[in-house]
Amino acid sequence: MTTTLTPAPATTTSSASDPIATDPTGTNARPVARPTTRSAADTARAIPSALKSEWIKLSTVRSNAAILALTVAAGGFIAWAVGNFVTEEVLTVMEIFTFSTVFTAVFAAVAGILVFSSEAQHGTLGLALTAQPTRSVLATSKTVIASAMGAAIGLAGIVAGFAGAYLSGIEVGDTANLISTSAWAIGFASIAAVLGLGVGMIARHSTAAISGILVWWLVVENLVSVFLAERFARFMPFTAGNGMLGAGAGPESQAGDLALSTVENTLVFGGYALAAVLIGTVLLYRRDNN
Repeated sequence: MTTTLTPAPATTTSSASDPIATDPTGTNARPVARPTTRSAADTARAIPSALKSEWIKLSTVRSNAAILALTVAAGGFIAWAVGNFVTEEVLTVMEIFTFSTVFTAVFAAVAGILVFSSEAQHGTLGLALTAQPTRSVLATSKTVIASAMGAAIGLAGIVAGFAGAYLSGIEVGDTANLISTSAWAIGFASIAAVLGLGVGMIARHSTAAISGILVWWLVVENLVSVFLAERFARFMPFTAGNGMLGAGAGPESQAGDLALSTVENTLVFGGYALAAVLIGTVLLYRRDNN
């Protein structure tokens, strides 16, 4: 008598922690895709490393050194020239040392644009996202670096302007408002750099972004302010930015009851910068990194 032993069918067991799940018949085992989640604490801990990376890139790019040198040269020369050649009225150093701040803010905006657009245009953005895949961390670190760089450019312009005005031989004047005036001028440059970053994130092309922001700033707003009612024109971005210095885009732009305070102008200009960065961040999530 021969006995045939039939092997029992293999059984597959799985648990909630098992990375392999099976279908109801137990025949088509396949891995379960479990998305990786990142907590807010993990995101916050990643920011210092991202800031260090951005600082390395910022300090090794020669264009930033060139922008800083141009800021110092322009700030010093403009203040010196005004102090030497404007003879219709008696001027003091305190009255003219911020004359070049508008140009300083232009340089800061260009530097802010290059913080992002240079990476996107030259194909290194994908490498940056490989090193730091969380786009919100990348956007935050670039915003902080752009703001700090704008403040540094603004400070350099202020120091150069004061030195140039002093070397022209005019009187220093009342220095009571030196700190506050300098702080608003530095803030203007810092916000301009953040706005430039946002425009760079949207355009992703250095030439297009720089051309667009300069044409709007130096041409379009000046033309629009001629035809637009003052109650609306005062809310244009760079009209508000100039208002941080107590100077508007036109001879009557800050006159009368329609004038915004320095704080209000800062909020308007800062609102444009924040909106540009937020739009750029959304596009960073949605666009192909290449």
